[in-house]
Amino acid sequence: MLIFTLFVLLGLLALSVAAAVSVGLLGMSLAEFYSTLPLTSALGEIAWSTSAEFLLVAIPLYVLMGELLVCSGAAGRMYGAASKWLSWLPGGLMNSNIGASALFSATSGSSVATAATISTLALPEQERKGYPAPLFLGSIAAGGTLGILIPPSINMILFALIANLSVPKLYLAATIPGILLCFMFVAVIVLACLIRPELGGHRQHASWAERLSCLPDLLPPLAIFALVVGAIYSGFATASESAALGVLAAFGLGLWRRAFTWQTLGQAFESTMRTSGMIIFITLAAFFLNFVLSAIGLTSSLVSFITDLQLSPMTTLLAIIMFYIVLGCFMDTLAMLITTAPLVVPVIVALGFDPLWFGVILIVLCEMGQITPPFGMNLFVVQSIRGKGNFMDVIYGALPFCLVLLLLIALLICFPQLALWLPQFA
Repeated sequence: MLIFTLFVLLGLLALSVAAAVSVGLLGMSLAEFYSTLPLTSALGEIAWSTSAEFLLVAIPLYVLMGELLVCSGAAGRMYGAASKWLSWLPGGLMNSNIGASALFSATSGSSVATAATISTLALPEQERKGYPAPLFLGSIAAGGTLGILIPPSINMILFALIANLSVPKLYLAATIPGILLCFMFVAVIVLACLIRPELGGHRQHASWAERLSCLPDLLPPLAIFALVVGAIYSGFATASESAALGVLAAFGLGLWRRAFTWQTLGQAFESTMRTSGMIIFITLAAFFLNFVLSAIGLTSSLVSFITDLQLSPMTTLLAIIMFYIVLGCFMDTLAMLITTAPLVVPVIVALGFDPLWFGVILIVLCEMGQITPPFGMNLFVVQSIRGKGNFMDVIYGALPFCLVLLLLIALLICFPQLALWLPQFA
């Protein structure tokens, strides 16, 4: 049954069938071959009950919030301010790419949106300031991955739904690793440019007066992040309600700066609908698949099989991590998360690991999948916006950041409190 499941799923993806369709067809195939009950008859009820889940409302709201910030010009001003504050470090604007990505991630919740936005802002500066392509492009692709680790994150909302976890606690669990990863990304850029100074391009110098004058450009994203996250942890609003507050704040910012036109608003709403539709379609298909997996007993069979192997919990965890690293090279990270988490989380719990802690590790593995060839989504986003040059430049530039992500996973395994300290105060 497990071999059939993997064969069908990988076969559909190899045929370039859309992720949501692949997941749905897999569920129908398993229901047809391994169940005597008409499980497909429950599809309508599952679609309705899943769509009525209030937490899912947060997804289109977070996407819209990021789109409105781009339309209002706040993202562009934020990048300019970050460049003045961080470009003095070895590596110059590459550090600004990471800093601006972290700030935008704290309001968009999307890895692809972050990579696309920062690419649009940063790439015109690459040749102008004399930066060699690979590491500069890699810093944009890697910075974009912060969108699924730094709260609020769409991927973490979906994982919380699948694993039946608290979204605020999962956000808290990811906070310290997210901040630590930002510093680690900057550290690898600084180290590379100290070893090979030619990678750092022409250093940009800004006076303290210039830095202080651009502080107001950093305030809007920070204020919106504080509003969204603060509303959750103060108990004033749920995750979905706080996302609505963020949308209102982003819309108010655009109105105050008179940055909106009917055309830009239409583009923002259209992009939000496209992205949200894709995510919700995958989610509905995945919940049907989860229902089928439970009904045919595949989840419990997998837990029993792994338990019977009598491997140590750490050996099993390392095998799961290797599985995700390989799978991330060939599968969209959102589809990978939704299709595998229902199978893997029960195994992790049975081994005695904390699901919150594993959730952070899984999100980091999803980050790696965004920048690992041949199908890393952020790699394609950066190259498509670049519009010229060799795609291998982006791949080579992202490899050092893949090693940083592996180092973060090792730190989380050695020091679980990096993820579990903050949630205990919730």
